[in-house]
Amino acid sequence: MLFLLDVAENKISLLSLLQKGGWIMYPLYALLVVAIYVFFERMIAIKKAGAIDPKFMLIIKDNLLSSNITAAKSLAKNTDNPVAKMIEKGIMRIGKPLDAIEKSMENVGKLEMYSMERNLNILSLIAGIAPMFGFLGTIIGMVQLFYGIASTGEYTLNTIAGGIYTKMITSATGLIIGLIAYVAHNYLSTQIDKTANKMETASADFLDILQETTHS
Repeated sequence: MLFLLDVAENKISLLSLLQKGGWIMYPLYALLVVAIYVFFERMIAIKKAGAIDPKFMLIIKDNLLSSNITAAKSLAKNTDNPVAKMIEKGIMRIGKPLDAIEKSMENVGKLEMYSMERNLNILSLIAGIAPMFGFLGTIIGMVQLFYGIASTGEYTLNTIAGGIYTKMITSATGLIIGLIAYVAHNYLSTQIDKTANKMETASADFLDILQETTHS
């Protein structure tokens, strides 16, 4: 995507404009690349974790109510998602008190949540430091600009305005990258919350099934 900026009736492309930001742009580019990589890597992993067959718990319930624990355990073991791993742990604890089973499933759930949240702190970090990097670049650029003016004595309006807008590029870039990382972090957190709700629902359903089998 190409933006055109009219400055003194001249058109400068976005690429040319970014090049005026100086060396501080390179760390910002690196932060952007890391943010994009982490976002897509986590999005794929979280999407996979949240892909839960609606019939999974129904099949587990049918197997448990018919006392076919082996089939229920086999299904859970061969299904690769957090819900199945929790249910597998619960099936392995059948025969123990319900509170012990629930505790074991909660521990598995915490590990799965930790796995889904892995590297999300990187996005949070980038959202915080990218604007700071951009602002640092602007400060450095402004110091250089005014030092140059003091050294040469050239302080025309065009010189000052032209120097300032090029130095503000780093701040704008840092804010944009920080915003991208912030939005990405919140989007992934929302997706994790959805999967967590599925895990909690499945855990409650499993405990209800165990109570049915106990009282039947």
